[in-house]
Amino acid sequence: MTRSVKGVLAMLLACFIWGFSPFYYSYLTHLSPEEILAHRTLWSVITFVFVIRLTGRHHETFRMLKSPKTLSLIFLAGVMIGINWYVFIFSVGAGRVTESSLGYYIFPLVMVLLGLVVFRETLSGLQWLSVLLAVSAVLVLTFGFGSPPWLAVVISLTFGIYGLLKRIIEVDSVVSVTLEVILLLPLAIAYLLWLGSMPNAATLGLLMFSGIITAGPLMLMTYSTQIVRLATVGLIQYLNPILQFFCAVVLLGEILTGWHLVAIALIWVALVFYTWAVFSADRNKASI
Repeated sequence: MTRSVKGVLAMLLACFIWGFSPFYYSYLTHLSPEEILAHRTLWSVITFVFVIRLTGRHHETFRMLKSPKTLSLIFLAGVMIGINWYVFIFSVGAGRVTESSLGYYIFPLVMVLLGLVVFRETLSGLQWLSVLLAVSAVLVLTFGFGSPPWLAVVISLTFGIYGLLKRIIEVDSVVSVTLEVILLLPLAIAYLLWLGSMPNAATLGLLMFSGIITAGPLMLMTYSTQIVRLATVGLIQYLNPILQFFCAVVLLGEILTGWHLVAIALIWVALVFYTWAVFSADRNKASI
């Protein structure tokens, strides 16, 4: 098996874990989203610190703590991913995974807009068209249900801003996330001490495992991005919202309306245009 094949398989496994995570969190809906998030933060810190120590990257982690600018950006990234995690967990308990999965579909297009606003990147005609189609999908859901799909909007925006901050920080992904969750840990511990419940053994086991399903996919993705073309990784990542959507409708029994179908069709067309634009740009660079 070649290294590139291993990289693709690693990314596929990461997306399968992310994609089926709503089914996992559905077994914790008897707890509040705040308590689940606090536990996820706690057990993620323990998992990441173990990985950092095992891989010998603790020196790099300590070095990042000495830079106030980097630390402030990492804290902002932690806030963004914390909000993202909370909204995702909330969507499972509220029976709105279908809506939250749309946020991960829209996320690449949000990144395009953020690149335009922050880095003054120019957009091709196809990229503009893909963004307009994504906005149209949001408007369709707003018209159909009488209010904007806030969960999808918040998930795509927080994940987009998170990706933007990671691009600015330019620190190893695992090291960065370790610091992000460490900075959020005091809030998590405070919540668990004052408002947390005493879960039974089965529930506690599931909560502890949330650290592994948080760290595992990230490490798999980090490994994959080191040996597989980013365009390929980007394509494989679409498997995540596809599987989340499958979980919502097939495993969790959420109702799929005509408005959802229209919005999904618009987003898929937008993603086709967006992907074509990315591959065209890569091909043009390769020919220069």
